[in-house]
Amino acid sequence: MRESSLFSKLTASSVVTATCILGLLYFGRDVLEPLALATVLSLVLAPLIRSLRRVGLPRLPATLVSVLLAGACVVGVGTVLAFQLVAVTRDLPEYRAAIKSKIERVRELTERPFARLEAELSAVAPQSPVAPPPPVTVRRGTLTTSANQPLPVEIRAPRATTRDTLARLFSLAWGPIGETGLVLVLLVFILLEHESLRDRVIRLAGQAEISRTVRALSDATRGVSRFFLSQFVVNLTFGALVGVLLWAFGVPHALLWGALSGLLRFVPYVGIMVAGVLIAIFVAAIDPGWTMALSCLAMFVALELMVANVVEPKVYGQSSGLSPLAVIVSALFWGAMWGPVGLLLSTPLTLCLVVAGRHVRALEPITILLGDVPNVNVAQRFYQRVLAGETHSIISDARSYLERHSFARYCDQILLPGISMAAAEQRTGHLETAQAAHIRTTIADVAATLTPVSSEPMRKRRKGRVSLLDANVGAHLRQMREARLGRWQGSLDVPSHSIVLCAGLGTERDDLLTELLVRALRELDVDARSVVVGADQDNPGPDKADLISTVFLIYPVEATLEQWMRVADELRAGLPNALLVTIRLPFGETAANQAVVQEHVDMVLRSFEESLAFVVPERTEA
Repeated sequence: MRESSLFSKLTASSVVTATCILGLLYFGRDVLEPLALATVLSLVLAPLIRSLRRVGLPRLPATLVSVLLAGACVVGVGTVLAFQLVAVTRDLPEYRAAIKSKIERVRELTERPFARLEAELSAVAPQSPVAPPPPVTVRRGTLTTSANQPLPVEIRAPRATTRDTLARLFSLAWGPIGETGLVLVLLVFILLEHESLRDRVIRLAGQAEISRTVRALSDATRGVSRFFLSQFVVNLTFGALVGVLLWAFGVPHALLWGALSGLLRFVPYVGIMVAGVLIAIFVAAIDPGWTMALSCLAMFVALELMVANVVEPKVYGQSSGLSPLAVIVSALFWGAMWGPVGLLLSTPLTLCLVVAGRHVRALEPITILLGDVPNVNVAQRFYQRVLAGETHSIISDARSYLERHSFARYCDQILLPGISMAAAEQRTGHLETAQAAHIRTTIADVAATLTPVSSEPMRKRRKGRVSLLDANVGAHLRQMREARLGRWQGSLDVPSHSIVLCAGLGTERDDLLTELLVRALRELDVDARSVVVGADQDNPGPDKADLISTVFLIYPVEATLEQWMRVADELRAGLPNALLVTIRLPFGETAANQAVVQEHVDMVLRSFEESLAFVVPERTEA
C-alpha cells in the first residue's frame, strides 16, 4: 500500500540526511532565522503588493510602498507600546498594596486546608519535642561570631557613569536592531527578486518537473500568503477588540494589553493562554475585589472562543492546513530549535513544509503526518477499520453519512471500494483466512444494520441456525431478507412493470452486488428482488413476466463472459418487455470487453447511483 512504500524509504542514508538537516537547523540558526523571518514576511506582504500592482504601480514602487507601510506600522506600534510599558512600570508602586493583599488572601485560602490537616494529624499522633541544636561558633581570624548572629556585610558597587549606562543600553539593543535591519534588507530583496527566484527554482527542478514546481510555488505564494495575511488581520482585530473592551471595563493601559493579546496570539495555543493569564493578574492587582478580574477573564475567553470557532473557519477556509496536534508538535520542535523566534514562526514554517509536501515526494511524509486531512480516503479508512475490527465505528460513521446521502452513494464511494481492496489482497494472497472471514462478518453486519429489509440482526440469530455467511455474504443477506419477505421476496400481486430484478450468476461477487443493489433500490421504495440465473429454483411462471420492468445483470469478468452472454440471451428471450441493464463497477479486476457486453444489453451503467437515477430519476439525490 502507499504507506508501506513511504516507510520502505526509511534507510540509513535517509536517517543520516535527516540528522544533518536537523544539525544544520540548530547550528545555523543565526543565518536561517532572519532568512525565515524575511520569507514569511514576504508571503504576508505579497497580497498587498499584488493589490498595488493592480492599481497600476510598477513592481519596485509597489514593493517599497508596502515595506514602508509595514515598517511604519511596526515602528508606530512599538513606540506606543514602549510608552505604555514605561507608564505601567511607573504605576506599579500604586498597585503594590492591592497586590500584597491579594497575595496574602490567596495564600491564606490555599494554606488554610493544609494547616488544618497538619493540626489534626499532630493531635492524633503527637511527637516528642526535639531540643534545638547548640549554636555553632565560627572563627575567622580574630573575628568570632555565633551561627545565630548574622554577620553584617556591605557591598559597594562602583558608581556607573552616563557613558557606561549608554554603552550597556546600546549593547542590549544592538542585537535586536541589527537582526531587524538584516531581516528588512532580506525582505526587500526577496520581494524585488520574487519572479527571478521563481524562475531559478523552476530551472533547478528541471524540465521534467516544471508543472509540479509551478503548482507548488503557486500554492505557496497564493494559498499560504493568503492564510498568513488572514491570520494577521484576524489577530489584529482580536487585539483591537480586547483593547476596546478592557478600556470599556475601565482597565488602565488597555492599549498595551490589546496589543499584547494580538501579538501572543501568533504563538499557537500557548500564547493566547499566557495573554489571558497576564490580563487577569493585572486586573486583579488594580482592583480591590475579584469582580472586574473575573469579568475581564470571562470576556477574554468568550471572545477567543468566538474567534477560534466562528471567525477563523470562515476566514481561513475551514482549516489552516495543519491538524491541532501538528500545531503543538511544530511549536515544540521549532521552539527547541530556534527559541522564541522559532515558536513564533512554527505554524508558518510547518505550513510551508506541508504545502511543499503535496508536490515534493521527499517531503510527502510531512504532509501525511502533519496535514489536517490524512492521506487516506474514506474507502481506505473503511477497509483499515474492517481489518482492525472496529465495526461499531464503521456503522456509526455510516449512519452519519446516510443522514446526508443515500445507501447507493455509500456503496459507490465507501463500501464497494473497500470490498475491492479486500478482494485485491485476497487475490494476491496477502489476506489470511481469519481476516477474510472477519471481513465477511463485518460487511454482513454493516449491510444488515444500515438497511431495514433484513430479519433479525446477525448477533441475535439462534446458535443452531445454519448460515451461508462463511461461504457467501450475498447469499446470507438474501436468506435473511427472504426469511422476512417470503418465498418470492414479496407478494406477486403487484401492478404490471413494478418489479426491478437484480440478477447474477451465483458467484460470491454477483450475489453480494445484487443483494446490495436490491437494498439500495428498496431504500427508495422500489420493489427490487434478486435472483440467481440458472440455479435450481421455482419459477413463478411466464404469466408473471409482465410484472418486471427492468433487469440489472451484474457486469461479467473475462472468465465468465461466455456464461454471462448465454444468461443475457435467456433473460432477453424470457422477458422481452423488460429493459436489460448491466452495471460496470470499478473493481480493478479483469472485466470483459465492453463492446461485446453492449451487444447483449440495452444500457451499461457505472454506479449504483446511476442505477437509481435510471429507475426513479425524480427521486434520486442531486
